[in-house]
Amino acid sequence: ATAFVLFQFKEIEAENLIFATQSGELLVTQKGELYELNFPVYAMHQVPVTSDMEEAIGVRPLELSLEETGLYPPHENDVINASPDFDKVKALDGLLLNITAKGSKYDTVTRSFAPKLSVKEDPVCGSGHCHVIPLWANKLAQEDFRAYQASERSGLLICRLEGNRIYLAGKAALYSRGEIYVMD
Repeated sequence: ATAFVLFQFKEIEAENLIFATQSGELLVTQKGELYELNFPVYAMHQVPVTSDMEEAIGVRPLELSLEETGLYPPHENDVINASPDFDKVKALDGLLLNITAKGSKYDTVTRSFAPKLSVKEDPVCGSGHCHVIPLWANKLAQEDFRAYQASERSGLLICRLEGNRIYLAGKAALYSRGEIYVMD
């Protein structure tokens, strides 16, 4: 969102912006109407699925990968229709709960929840896709993805995996504009 505003109103001629973040530099590149972010891939490892996980999301996952937490239900409708019990999600390991399935219209369908961070559901989660895209790259033997975030305020991400970096691109829209007046 910040890159969108800067590209549109401040750095109109710029092709790239670099943000200093707690995790290091974040490069944002404007590519037509898409804004592409360059993130590190998060390492994941598989762990056994438990009944606590099933109770937290309401469906038994096929598998679980843990770095933060990633659950993989059997069908995209399980992701779309999930109604997690946020108290039970808080009791799971990890900070972020991503649920994802192979899509029919898109390569992947994902939702991301972070109640431990006071975010019930992230509408279009970049870090969540840094967890799930490497899994799908391995499963589907591909590097380019159309990933649908099925939250209430949904979004489509164009994802590309290159080595230990993931490139996430999507559109942005201005939804609010204000003015500040300083008075003496």
